[in-house]
Amino acid sequence: MGILNDDAVLIEPGKNSGDPTMVTVNCPDESGLGSTLCRIILEFGLSITKADFSTDGRWCYIVFWVSPDNGSSRFDWDSLKNRLLSACPSCLGSYYSSLQSSNVSKPPSLYLLKFFCRDRKGLLHDVTKVLTELEFTIQRVKVTTTPDGRVLDMFFITDAMDLLHTKQRQTKTCDHLTAVLGEHGVSCEIELAGPELESLQRFSSLPPEAADELFGSDVSSVSSKVVLTVDNHLSPAHTLLHINCLDQKGLFYDILRTSKDCDVHIAYGRFSSKVKGYRNLDLFVRGTDGKKIADPKHQDSFCSRLKEEISCPLRVIIVNRGPDSELLVANPVELSGKGRPRVFYDVTLALKSLGICIFSAEIGRHSTLDRQWEVYRFLLEERRESPLASLRARNQVVDKVTKTLMGW
Repeated sequence: MGILNDDAVLIEPGKNSGDPTMVTVNCPDESGLGSTLCRIILEFGLSITKADFSTDGRWCYIVFWVSPDNGSSRFDWDSLKNRLLSACPSCLGSYYSSLQSSNVSKPPSLYLLKFFCRDRKGLLHDVTKVLTELEFTIQRVKVTTTPDGRVLDMFFITDAMDLLHTKQRQTKTCDHLTAVLGEHGVSCEIELAGPELESLQRFSSLPPEAADELFGSDVSSVSSKVVLTVDNHLSPAHTLLHINCLDQKGLFYDILRTSKDCDVHIAYGRFSSKVKGYRNLDLFVRGTDGKKIADPKHQDSFCSRLKEEISCPLRVIIVNRGPDSELLVANPVELSGKGRPRVFYDVTLALKSLGICIFSAEIGRHSTLDRQWEVYRFLLEERRESPLASLRARNQVVDKVTKTLMGW
């Protein structure tokens, strides 16, 4: 038993150009660790091409084969390693462990990044890309465009590196933003978000009609594309779940976060390479009592939830907001309170590729009977050459945003 060292996370590049990078995590286990690691990998814009996962409840050994979504060979692997190491439980003495636990339970500091600039196409995505690359997590955002074409952007962010209180980190952030904004930039300010700024984070409530359309949609038709088989005979101690489904961005993350939220523990898992766009997964699982999932009601409940989360992890619609069009994107919030990574990044990327300007944007939470959702609202600027009032134009936007979010 000693201090967790760098060997807890090993990163080995592929032998040939284009081969996935192998990321090995070998450390003490804790509930939900696999989901946390997959979340970090997704935050860094990496796709898991295949994976092996095993644990005895005290120690785990996980191997991910990952590739950047954009196919770039340039990637900050050292930063990824540091983030994964920070998530690994440590096998230390009681004194240091208590210190570590207190640090983990302490919520990250929330900062307000505010800048004023002249508007241009793709501005919001370019800013979001800078913040993502600098390892900031966007918690809330308020974007407003004035009639004279200027933009006031207010991002509520947390820093994965926990250095935003330093002058050096703040200066670096503003310098990167200034470089992207160029002649369009006017000012950049960063401050700790205190109670007096809470009003700026308030999320305007969704109209009932929009909420019904967004959360009341029937996912049974898409969940039928997910084939899930339960076998309690193959293993004497575990229930085998075999999953066959369409490949998509964040698939392994969605499966592990759902298992964590449903108190289903994965002892061993194999996530195979895709074949003709489909994935096969084998998961050996147990319930909270350490036994097989034998109760038919428990099986049906978990399988139904898993199918829904795999087939429809995000929901995308366009609704009328007065004379304008509003894009709504929603994803379920984990029981830990965290929303899905990179949603704001992907949506703004899709809208930029379509040449659609964003008049205003918000991120907030909405509660339904059974869960909480993170909702992204984008008020879209109408295009004269292709008005969003037409059904065809709206469907094109929804289709492009959905495909970008799902990695299709």
